[in-house]
Amino acid sequence: MIEGLYALLETVGFTHPLHPIMVHIPMGMVIGAVIFSLIDLKWKYQNLDQTAYHCSVLALIFIIPTLITGVLDWQGKLGGDWEALIIIKIILGILLTILLAVSVIFKRQGADSKKLLIIYLLCMACAGGLGFSGGELVYG
Repeated sequence: MIEGLYALLETVGFTHPLHPIMVHIPMGMVIGAVIFSLIDLKWKYQNLDQTAYHCSVLALIFIIPTLITGVLDWQGKLGGDWEALIIIKIILGILLTILLAVSVIFKRQGADSKKLLIIYLLCMACAGGLGFSGGELVYG
C-alpha cells in the first residue's frame, strides 16, 4: 500500500519523501512558542503568552500528519528498518506530542507563564533531538 502511494506520486513527478513537507510546521511553531513566551516574560502587556499558546496548538494539530508522514517515509523510503535513530525519533515524537498536549491543557487551566515556558523549552529540546536524529538518518 505504501509503495502504491509513492508510485502514484511518482507518476506526477513527485519523487521526494513526504515527511519533510510537514515537519517544518510543528518545529517552527515550537520555536515560536519559546520565543513568544520569552518575550512575554519581559513585556507582559503584549499578551504574547497567548501567541505562544496558539503556536503550541498549531504545533499539536500538525504533529499528527508529521508523525504519519514520518512513518510512511520510514516504511516506504527507508525500508522500515529498526535502527537506533528511528527508535530515538519515535520516542522523541511521542514525547513531543505529549508535551504539546500538556502545554495546551496547562494553559487552558491557567498555568503561569514560567511553567509554560519550561514546557515549551522541553518541547524545543525534543524538536532539536528530532531534527538532529533526522539529519543523521538522511545525511549522516
